[in-house]
Amino acid sequence: MAVVTMRELLESGVHFGHQTRRWNPKMKRFIFTERNGIYIIDLLQSLSYIDRAYEFVKETVAHGGTVMFVGTKKQAQEAIAEQATRVGMPYVNQRWLGGMLTNFSTVYKRLQRLKELEQIDFEDVAASGLTKKELLVLSREKAKLEKTLGGIREMSKVPSAVWIVDTKKEHIAVGEARKLNIPVVAILDTNCDPDEVDYKIPGNDDAIRSVTLLTRVIADAVAEGLMSRSGVNTGDKGEKAVAEPLAEWERDLLEGEKKADDAEAPAAEAAAEAPAETEAPAEAEAEVAAEAPVAEAPAADAEQA
Repeated sequence: MAVVTMRELLESGVHFGHQTRRWNPKMKRFIFTERNGIYIIDLLQSLSYIDRAYEFVKETVAHGGTVMFVGTKKQAQEAIAEQATRVGMPYVNQRWLGGMLTNFSTVYKRLQRLKELEQIDFEDVAASGLTKKELLVLSREKAKLEKTLGGIREMSKVPSAVWIVDTKKEHIAVGEARKLNIPVVAILDTNCDPDEVDYKIPGNDDAIRSVTLLTRVIADAVAEGLMSRSGVNTGDKGEKAVAEPLAEWERDLLEGEKKADDAEAPAAEAAAEAPAETEAPAEAEAEVAAEAPVAEAPAADAEQA
């Protein structure tokens, strides 16, 4: 079953690039045409690149790896948080702090600090042994840490790969990942540099629907990898269980094939029964022929007498 269909990509506007004056010449090979001053991305290439990225993410997670979801622009914040939470992966959707990957030891200390603050009951002033002002200061510190580090709260080491929406905006994250040789999976709009990304997906990184669709695809790959890791069978039955409703034209095509199969089945049964009916009279004639000599035997004896 296809990871995503061409219809879904078109409906989500994945094919819309940037204005022709805002482009990176390195993206020329991924551009299909230009229309009304906007570049149109070749979705046939996007489909093949999506399959590659999907397989890579699935295998990475199946072998015990983690994928960090990164997208701090407004169009991506909700999708990043929702999909990463769905599959239990770390995410950054508010602000990328410099050194989140390259200086993770310091970031990890801040995560420990966040967990300490979460143990404090800010409502019970008497039991805390702190003044209201001290509790207020700690409460603000906790809120700040939750906003910036809440998505990576359970992360204990650098991720095995990163999924990035808009490599130009998240250039610091891309740089840190490349410095640590962490594979980068990202959406490539027509203004991005494809050389910075290991597993590229040519597409629109500005539209909410496009970002949501592609992030969901990567999250689905993570989910499949997690199932493989836990030994759950992901055969055809599983695919049918999680399959999305078919489009109307796909449904019509499927029903047409089923009707053709149903029409062929009775014809095949009739053809199979026909030889059996023709064989029955032949067997009866053979039995009569075998009995005939037995009946004539007494007559021959009478003539001899």
